[in-house]
Amino acid sequence: MDLTSMHANINCSNDAFKFPVFVNAYSVVLGIGLILNTIALYVFIILTRHKTASSVFMINLAVSDLFFILTLPYRIIYYSQGEWKLGSFLCRITTYAFYMNLYSSIFFLTALSIFRYVAVLYPVRSKSIVTLKRALWVSLGIWTFVALTTVPFLLASPSMRDGKNRCFEPTKMTWEQILKMNYLGLVIGFLLPFLTIIVCYTRIIQRLRGSSEVLQRNVRTRKKSVCMIIIVLSSFFFCFLPYHIMRTVHLHLMVQKRYCQPITIIVQKVIVVTICLAAANSCLNPLLYYFVGENFRNTIKASTFLRKRQLSMRSVSSGSVIYHERSPAVTPMAATALD
Repeated sequence: MDLTSMHANINCSNDAFKFPVFVNAYSVVLGIGLILNTIALYVFIILTRHKTASSVFMINLAVSDLFFILTLPYRIIYYSQGEWKLGSFLCRITTYAFYMNLYSSIFFLTALSIFRYVAVLYPVRSKSIVTLKRALWVSLGIWTFVALTTVPFLLASPSMRDGKNRCFEPTKMTWEQILKMNYLGLVIGFLLPFLTIIVCYTRIIQRLRGSSEVLQRNVRTRKKSVCMIIIVLSSFFFCFLPYHIMRTVHLHLMVQKRYCQPITIIVQKVIVVTICLAAANSCLNPLLYYFVGENFRNTIKASTFLRKRQLSMRSVSSGSVIYHERSPAVTPMAATALD
């Protein structure tokens, strides 16, 4: 549920600010995220023959992003109309999708980072540790854990406020209960994964800066690791961290019943921005696929080359036919040579 919307029995409202911001932000994320993640899944599943442990996690990331992105039209309709008219089921699923995507993305990025850590620090043993089968089992575990722990958000049915049906607002839980859930998600769903990737990346950087001649010669490994560190840390610092900080601050203000104070109004507006940043992570992950997923990048280049070659051959072929039709003097042997 969008915590800026949690104003049950509170007279002050932030709707005039957040509704247009959400409509614009979600429209951009929908357009960019849908295109990029659909292309990513097509490349990973259809075009890529050789699957790796990394590609398994990236496929799951793209699936998670698409699950969330496909619910954005319902959010856009709601924030455009100012009232939820799509029924209880879609309200629940739309709320659930946001948190499913948020925390599954965090865990898949963490798993990807751990596997990269093993590959860089233990290149020989990684062949037996970083396997396709193990990546599949880890992915199944992540989906199961996140799906079960976010089940309470399926209870977020529409509620009445100011005479209108509202979605993404608390109906059956108190602010104290929501604050407890927040800390559970903050610690297990964000802080532990965040600290894990910090440790992994610190060790990776130390190894890459070390005197290992093998790693110094392997420019490809260094480049992929650096790109991954930059993109994943960008996701955590700009998409996940601000949202979790502001969500916690806002809930404490609500528990203290500081509903309409200036600080609360400011925090509510800031949360609107952080929610949009969290949603924008769906557009950032495709950068990871391209710059870190070597098979992904090579597949795109290969398919682009083949497409250009086919178009070129068709163009030459059609030109030869026209030339042959217009120039009777050209023999069949000559026409074949032109192909």
